[in-house]
Amino acid sequence: MSIFKKRLINKLRARWQRAASVGTLCAGLLCSAAACAEPLVLASKNFTEQHILSAITVQYLATKGIEVTPKTDLASTIIRSAMLNKQVDMAWEYTGTSLIVYNQIKKPMTPEKTYQTVKELDGKKGIVWLEPAKMNNTYAFAMQKTRAEKENIHTLSQLVERLNQMQNGDQKRLWMMGFDPEFVNRSDGLAPMQQAYGLKLERPQIRQMDSGLVYNAIRDGFVDVGLIYTTDGRVKGFNLQVLEDDKGFFPSYAVTPIVRSDILERTPGLADALNTLSRLLNNDVISALNAKVDIEHQSAERVATQFLKDNGLL
Repeated sequence: MSIFKKRLINKLRARWQRAASVGTLCAGLLCSAAACAEPLVLASKNFTEQHILSAITVQYLATKGIEVTPKTDLASTIIRSAMLNKQVDMAWEYTGTSLIVYNQIKKPMTPEKTYQTVKELDGKKGIVWLEPAKMNNTYAFAMQKTRAEKENIHTLSQLVERLNQMQNGDQKRLWMMGFDPEFVNRSDGLAPMQQAYGLKLERPQIRQMDSGLVYNAIRDGFVDVGLIYTTDGRVKGFNLQVLEDDKGFFPSYAVTPIVRSDILERTPGLADALNTLSRLLNNDVISALNAKVDIEHQSAERVATQFLKDNGLL
């Protein structure tokens, strides 16, 4: 090979090496940005409200340059375990669930005390509770609104009084009550609720079904009374009357964004973004969003997009 050819080859090699070095440098600079970070994992549970909250969060954080991978339809205990094991980065959790299920505290507390308690206990485990929304997706009993007005039943105490009258009267009639299996079997569910209100039920009165079917069962008269969730869109959509928990038996379930502390430390702006969303939520807002999915059959993603647009966030 001639000296000329050798010099030419060496020059070309040098150019390739310089180009490769510049490419590596550029890639390094780009990947230092948030856009090249590993996507955050957002877990959500297996019901409409959680699907909507997940979609809202994914879409809004994308506008902040924070990429999110949603993991949907997970059980509460699975999400909790995954967060503690650093497989999940954040979620929308309920104060009552953490208090009772995760921290095994059955003592009745005010909503404010419940939040402060779970914030402190979970903080020791590396889970940060941000600002709670002004919504409470707790348990409640509901009837057809027209029937509740006719029977003059507006509280649980009035319901229990009416049930006792029907059971002890000359024309005995058993009212049917719809529950999901979890509530029937929970240690803080049906049994202590009966004790708190003096509610006596015979076995045939208890109709167990999927929680989503209870609303239809009340509307269609398959059961007289049913256990529902206060923020479900079908409460208004099916014209149901929520009975007041006048003895304060059911705990507070304020939905709140929770994030692993190490994730918050390395993701600037994440806490502010999630708190912005939390401040926009209350029972009326989330009930209306839930109704768009459950009654109008819109997708959670479409509902989330419109919510963000309506609030000037998208």
